[in-house]
Amino acid sequence: MKAVVYDAGVLVAAERGDRRIWAEHRVRLEAGMVPVVPSPVVAQTSRSPRQVQLRRLLRGCEVVSFGEADAHRAGELLAKSRTTDVADAAVVVLALDRGADIQTGDAEDIRRLIGGARAKLFIRDV
Repeated sequence: MKAVVYDAGVLVAAERGDRRIWAEHRVRLEAGMVPVVPSPVVAQTSRSPRQVQLRRLLRGCEVVSFGEADAHRAGELLAKSRTTDVADAAVVVLALDRGADIQTGDAEDIRRLIGGARAKLFIRDV
């Protein structure tokens, strides 16, 4: 199983109790694969300490800080792809750095960002 970066759609689905998301997450953890989530995705989805399922999912993930160099790369991708979602750009930057697949609920924007990077990444739909 290949490394995977979760976008906001995965976190939202987990919070809603999507069984498929939870089953896939468990399989990854049991295989020793820790999903990664860029910190802007957490900011985009975290609204309340009562989001117990979100926090439960994140305990099984590596949340990766988004530094200045990452922010510049994300901004360049946004310009090249003519999109505006910083969290989506953070997902693509992290996936490029890790050589990881992307699990997303927003495949169209992710594809545009990947195209802007002139890269090839595998996208898994939520």
